[in-house]
Amino acid sequence: MAHPVTVTVNGAVTSHRVAAPTTLVEYLRDVLDLTATNEGCDTTSCGSCTVHLDGEAVKACTVLAVQAHGRSVTTVEGLAGGPGGGLHPLLEAFRAEHGVQCGYCTPGMVMAVLGLLERCPHPDEAQVRTALKGNLCRCTGYHNIVAAVLAASGATGAAGQP
Repeated sequence: MAHPVTVTVNGAVTSHRVAAPTTLVEYLRDVLDLTATNEGCDTTSCGSCTVHLDGEAVKACTVLAVQAHGRSVTTVEGLAGGPGGGLHPLLEAFRAEHGVQCGYCTPGMVMAVLGLLERCPHPDEAQVRTALKGNLCRCTGYHNIVAAVLAASGATGAAGQP
């Protein structure tokens, strides 16, 4: 049986009918074609599906689309139009600091630390690493990811560079 779901995604209202077991990540990827949010583990272990639901970072693989009905979702695509139409400063910092290798985990990493930067605009390295718990990267070793977050905040990078 299909259920009506109306969700504001990246500022645009979307309405569809979905099967009850449809997860939020499936809704984003398969129904809305927002494919930056990745599905990695289906158990909240990897964090590649992290999005913001009403401003809070959540793992979209364990939230049902019907649970998002009437709510607001922000994906990494929602950060594409930064100030002046360029990249969001956090995305620009990931690019500049080489916080990406294969890129599979990057959208989830960005969304996980976005909330940190909104709550704590100038975190230290320990706070960044804590915010990244639950988000796995098998390529970078996290050094450049942490440096990117610190650069986006205007703090000194993890390796001591400004």
